Amino acid sequence: MAWDWQVFCKETTTGEQIASCFGKTGDQTYLNWILSAWGWTLTVALSALVVALVCGLVVGTFRTLPSSPWLTRLANAWVELFRNIPLLVQLFLWYFVIPGIFPALQAVPSVVLVIMALGLFTSARVAEQVRAGIQALPKGQRYAGMAMGFSTTQTYRYVLLPMALRIVIPPLTSESMNIIKNSSVAFAVSIAELTFFARQSGEETSQPVTMYLAVTVLYAISAFAINRIMSFIEKKARVPGFVVAGGMGGH
Repeated sequence: MAWDWQVFCKETTTGEQIASCFGKTGDQTYLNWILSAWGWTLTVALSALVVALVCGLVVGTFRTLPSSPWLTRLANAWVELFRNIPLLVQLFLWYFVIPGIFPALQAVPSVVLVIMALGLFTSARVAEQVRAGIQALPKGQRYAGMAMGFSTTQTYRYVLLPMALRIVIPPLTSESMNIIKNSSVAFAVSIAELTFFARQSGEETSQPVTMYLAVTVLYAISAFAINRIMSFIEKKARVPGFVVAGGMGGH
């Protein structure tokens, strides 16, 4: 099947070729649509990443608390729950089941439910990385914080977490890239992101190869951009003299 890139200059309702690929007032071309879909993909992915980082940081820290076994057990249960249920199943639970149990959520926009499902799913993986990062640190750092008179909260805030977060940047980069790809599940509940666009426009134009290829390029650009941003952060945050091996750190 030949690729027809001119299809992006066609109007979405009539299928007519128009002079401006961006359309005139009141018109929408497939180029307008794919850019809008890309925006939705980035919105879902980046918002879910914020949820994942916040929840994952808290849960991962709780998993390493030596003096609060009940918090550790609760955090472990969180990780096992969200890590072992498929993402698509969690999305359907958030979209169909939970609003039925809590009617107030029926007024919540679909995109928010998708963000929560994707964010909490990813938070379990982030929590595991934060836990591993903290436990990879020499025990002497915890003891040093205690010797300085820090409370447990202060020891984590000023000593352990600043180091642990630096050494887990490489695995967090992978999760940040994965969340871009995993955002494609939003098409299952009719969020007009890139995968939804590719499926719908491919049927309308009879150009599925062109549409899926364009969407693939945009996914790749998004993932590459996140990779470069995280690599820059890793370089700036690297601790001199601290060697990272296998995604974790050690002296």
